Amino acid sequence: MSFEHLRSGLGIGVSAPRLSWTLPGHPLIQDAYELEISRGRDGETSCTGRVSGSEQRLVAWPGRPLASRERAGVRVRVWTDGAPSPSEWSEPGVVEAGLLEPCDWVAAPVGAAWPEDAEGTRRPSRVRRDFELTRPISRARLYITAHGLYEAEINGVRVGDDALSPGWTVYPQRLRYYTYDVTERLSLGANTIGGWLGDGWYRGKYGFDGGTRNIYGTDQSLIAQLEVVHDDGSTTVVATDGTWSAAPSPITESGLYEGEIFDARLHDPAWSTPDRPDADAGWTAVAVRQRDVRTLVAPQGPAVRCTEEVAPVSILRRDGGRLLLDFGQNLVGRLRITLDAPADTVVTLRHAEVLEHGELAVRPLREASSTDVYVSDGTGPQTWEPRFTLHGFRYAEIDGWPTAQLDPGAVVARVYHTDMRRTGWFECSDPLVNRLHENVVWSMRGNFVDLPTDCPQRDERLGWTGDIQVFAPTAAFLYDCAGMLDSWLVDVGIEQLPDGTVPWYVPVIPGEPMWTPIQPGAAWGDVSTLTPWLLYQRFGDADLLRRHFETGKKWVDLMDRLAGPTRLWDTGFQLGDWLDPAAPPDDPASGRTDKYLIATAYFAWSARHLARIAQTIGEDLQAHRYKTLADQVASAFRARWAHPDGLMRVDSPTAYALALQFELITSPAARKRAGDRLAELVLADDAKIATGFVGTPLLCDALTEAGHIDVAYSLLLQTQCPSWLYPVTQGATTIWERWDSMRPDGSLNPGGMTSFNHYALGAVADWLHRVVAGLEATSPGYRTIRFRPRPGGRIISAKARHETPYGTAAISWELVADTLNVDVTVPAGCTAELELPGQDPVSLAPGTHHASARISAGTLSPALAGEAC
Repeated sequence: MSFEHLRSGLGIGVSAPRLSWTLPGHPLIQDAYELEISRGRDGETSCTGRVSGSEQRLVAWPGRPLASRERAGVRVRVWTDGAPSPSEWSEPGVVEAGLLEPCDWVAAPVGAAWPEDAEGTRRPSRVRRDFELTRPISRARLYITAHGLYEAEINGVRVGDDALSPGWTVYPQRLRYYTYDVTERLSLGANTIGGWLGDGWYRGKYGFDGGTRNIYGTDQSLIAQLEVVHDDGSTTVVATDGTWSAAPSPITESGLYEGEIFDARLHDPAWSTPDRPDADAGWTAVAVRQRDVRTLVAPQGPAVRCTEEVAPVSILRRDGGRLLLDFGQNLVGRLRITLDAPADTVVTLRHAEVLEHGELAVRPLREASSTDVYVSDGTGPQTWEPRFTLHGFRYAEIDGWPTAQLDPGAVVARVYHTDMRRTGWFECSDPLVNRLHENVVWSMRGNFVDLPTDCPQRDERLGWTGDIQVFAPTAAFLYDCAGMLDSWLVDVGIEQLPDGTVPWYVPVIPGEPMWTPIQPGAAWGDVSTLTPWLLYQRFGDADLLRRHFETGKKWVDLMDRLAGPTRLWDTGFQLGDWLDPAAPPDDPASGRTDKYLIATAYFAWSARHLARIAQTIGEDLQAHRYKTLADQVASAFRARWAHPDGLMRVDSPTAYALALQFELITSPAARKRAGDRLAELVLADDAKIATGFVGTPLLCDALTEAGHIDVAYSLLLQTQCPSWLYPVTQGATTIWERWDSMRPDGSLNPGGMTSFNHYALGAVADWLHRVVAGLEATSPGYRTIRFRPRPGGRIISAKARHETPYGTAAISWELVADTLNVDVTVPAGCTAELELPGQDPVSLAPGTHHASARISAGTLSPALAGEAC
């Protein structure tokens, strides 16, 4: 049993959470269900009785809505396969509402009162309060957030395991708070609660060209409300107010870009305990600030956490005693160090994604210094990790280490990202393609840090709308990202301008000279229509479409006004096919495809998707209106850029891929000629990539559907630059921003915009899942599935597995001589269709199935046909 899109029901922000459950992993079809809700201290129970139907995903809350703080247990039993009796009851899922009403809050923001320095920085502070509990404790909850970032402690013990909380939202309208069960942290008698504070996104330096400070405010404050329920039902509330105290933190400097300086000589480990020896030295009254409590919201997805630890694979000693560590994987996180050093020892940690001439390549970081410093107090072995910073790196240089050698485990890289549940896996017979897929996974992990960013290492790290628009299909297969992206799309709607313009990145950094004024841009603004639809297709949440419909509608209406009666969007600034390999390094928007061709194609595609969204949510008049508009734009597109025979007036792969995949060329004959020309262009360029952010995600699908899957495989398996596998041959462990971010001679691309962890061009993984492996959803939430493996190239086996909302769907195939052997798994509650080369589709019920097909040479790509036959 689960609630909304959350892994935990604690602190949920809705009073009537939708319910989901999965059936056991064997052939079952649900005929009916019964839900039971138990709530209150006296165990009040209500049941729905037997409800006919197969629905088990995001089922409406069946009883009285939850009140703030109310806790309920929910369990389900089902009738399956026509059986007269129900199953046993499931284990109950527990849900507990957070603070649902503004009047539930009594806490105010509190922080240190000292001023900023001349550069606008403020030394981080800690805040705390002592309190007494005089009755036995039944239950305790901590509701907490901050202006900036926080970590809480109670009686000397860390609360929670999340990082960089409360994350980054459009703070004036939405500040996320988290709920923690702290019952076991408290005791009768004296207690202490405290919080570490950092600038974070709220008031830290952020953005381009050195960044902007104080984007959302100048204060650094904690908002905390501890509620303790006693055995007699009474409640003690300890909330941030003027009774709290503040003191300078042993973190003397902290920045998301810059890194962190920690002086252990200034740290009292007992600072958050009631029995500290020097209770008040250095602590002063806090400053109390303001917050509109109506803006405090519960999370819709998981928090950022450490999900893995990586040990160095090599350690080299350099001049001056410096140590160069290679972790073997480009990752996003922080170093944890354990050392025993004399007092005043200064250990400096520097980070970079790649090496250049044997040294850390820091030029691509631009203004992000990515340096952490630890100063030892000499009191014995200590373990330390920064709190309020994050770095993108494979390599780290350590200066000042107190011993000649590193003991095992003395330095570990800890990987951080939004703690989404992994749901998708892929593997095939080609090790280079497997590494490519792993690179995609690692790039997603590194760039899903509370919001979908473009890169995790340089002075940017922004929620670029175009990047996630093209990558969302891949993301939704690999991880359960519905809650996280749903939350981010709320911020997209908030940041949307009154005229309908969707910013290039969300949240917006006001006043950035490079991107001000904000202008509408094709492919980037279309995140407002295409991404909600994609999430609906993969997760089956129609309410998500309703929440974001107005944002998409305002965007399409804006394009309609900009295009005018011609229905051609052919004015204004555009990024075009961003990072087309033909574009100059200093002008990545100048690709070989007309920017207005791209803009008009997206106009048609967004209008068509908005019509589908409207139809799905019951807005029939709107559906008709936007379908008509989409047809008109497609007709105008053909008249302006396509010949009647299917050839394009702009003879580029991106132009053909857009025309085919966005249904802009419709007649079968014209589509065949366009597909043939696309294949000719790809082969004329020796199957190297000739597309950018817009064209690349569409290319293999366009070729496949045009009957040229052999050319798609040639593109996939190309190792010469530009190609997907060229970075793999150069040792890449994440997806690069540019096809040639590193040159064959080991030098870096000279462009100022060169990242080695940038997921957009990894969108090809969606084609690997759907076409190479052959696992595809054919109705929302994978309720129906198509298994259609398409062998090609030199790949002779592949497999994919996806944890759908209903359970595990999987396929594994192998080509042996002229026989294709296939095994598939259909989740309980779902149906599937298996389509093998040369055979009619076969319907499959839940369970596991095996099938074989003899393959003729004509059904395979030429490279594989010789091997198989």
